[in-house]
Amino acid sequence: MLRLPKVIGHRGAAASAPENTLASIERAALLGARWVEFDAKLTKDGVVILMHDDDLDRTTTGHGPVAEASWPQIAKLDAGAWFGPGWHGVRVPRLDETIARLASLGLNANIEIKPCPGREVETAAAVIELVRKRWPKGREAPLLSSFALESMVTARDLAPELPRGLLIWDTPEIWRAEAGRLGCRSVHFSSDHLPTDLKAVKRAGLGLAVYTVNDRGQARRLLDAGVDCIITDRPDTILAA
Repeated sequence: MLRLPKVIGHRGAAASAPENTLASIERAALLGARWVEFDAKLTKDGVVILMHDDDLDRTTTGHGPVAEASWPQIAKLDAGAWFGPGWHGVRVPRLDETIARLASLGLNANIEIKPCPGREVETAAAVIELVRKRWPKGREAPLLSSFALESMVTARDLAPELPRGLLIWDTPEIWRAEAGRLGCRSVHFSSDHLPTDLKAVKRAGLGLAVYTVNDRGQARRLLDAGVDCIITDRPDTILAA
């Protein structure tokens, strides 16, 4: 069974810093998280960056599809101003520099492969290549996850040595078949759509995570029910639970 932490900071610490930035990852570490989750996506010119949306508009000063913007263009954007006046000048990070920052902070990561439509295979391959090149030798490997099944198949086939987590949204009962097919070591359910028998996941030898939980009472109930890991925007709040 994959040894998951009790808490993973979602997109860093998304409630208190601009998501998917080095500032957010640093904030998560400051709040006590030992793992963070973030989204990995490809630019037009094949650079892996941290970004959730397919478009630049919500979290940066840019506009339009990420897949149509080059890294030099994205590197100039402000990725913090949308979050609040104290975050002006925060930038979109590349995955390679993120890995270096994780190493300096002593953090592990759940890297969610978040491809733009039609780039499922190449995004997974690019993430795997960088992890193999840049992840510190001797450190526990990061966990790869994705809602994109083609990305998960690619991860299974190209990097069987890297642990995989099955992400499920609104069809929780598919977990057994899909986790087996994809060779996953953990299953990550939405807090809004849980399977009828959570403990069956544990009996199958899989790690069990639930996202995105920001309420202490809900976190306590899930942990009491056998959940291993809470993925949260508020790691300090949930660690206190």
